[in-house]
Amino acid sequence: MNAASYTPRPGLREGDRAGPGPAPPAPLAVAPGVDHFPGFLDRAAQAALRDEVMAILDVAPPFRPRMPRTGKPFSVCMSNCGPLGWVSDEAGYRYQPTHPETGRAWPAMPPMLLTAFAAIAPGAPPPEACLINLYDSSARMGLHQDRDEEELAAPVVSLSLGDTALFRVGGLKRNAPTRSFRLASGDAMSLGGLGRLVFHGVDRVIAGSSTLLAQGGRINLTLRRVTKASR
Repeated sequence: MNAASYTPRPGLREGDRAGPGPAPPAPLAVAPGVDHFPGFLDRAAQAALRDEVMAILDVAPPFRPRMPRTGKPFSVCMSNCGPLGWVSDEAGYRYQPTHPETGRAWPAMPPMLLTAFAAIAPGAPPPEACLINLYDSSARMGLHQDRDEEELAAPVVSLSLGDTALFRVGGLKRNAPTRSFRLASGDAMSLGGLGRLVFHGVDRVIAGSSTLLAQGGRINLTLRRVTKASR
């Protein structure tokens, strides 16, 4: 079974996988070190996590990052939770402990996220940052590497909520061949080992593919270890 062949149980929209029911499928190896966990969160867990994220956004409101040097705005809005948060502006990409607009510390990371990270990446040091990407139907994310972290031995783990995204993954060079597959609400992803620094991005969001978010759109939660863990 490959990533492109997985479909939700009958009677559900693609982005509305729900429990109770059979356990989620085993992770699908998309490429070396790149694992896709379809249906990792059932509908109840998705709704609970959605509510946690909305509470975080009340404290740490979404902002629109800008590209280094050019100042061109991203098509996605962002926020963070955890001790550190990822930001981008004319000064560059970086992690910092405070919101770039409010100056307040980021909200704590919900236990549900820490539990999910531990389940997907057992033995890895706990995440210090959770980047919250907010996509509407027009938002995209170009091919990029997650390489602003000191600790590259720990995997990057992401969870999807809301509308399905067409996700693209390549290799260690920008011009390497790529493949695309769908990430639906409740799916998880892991980039680790040989896949930790692969180029990846989001080609598009499929509007109306999930009913989880009242206003539509997609939330992607990316959990990252930033600083070197003590050995």
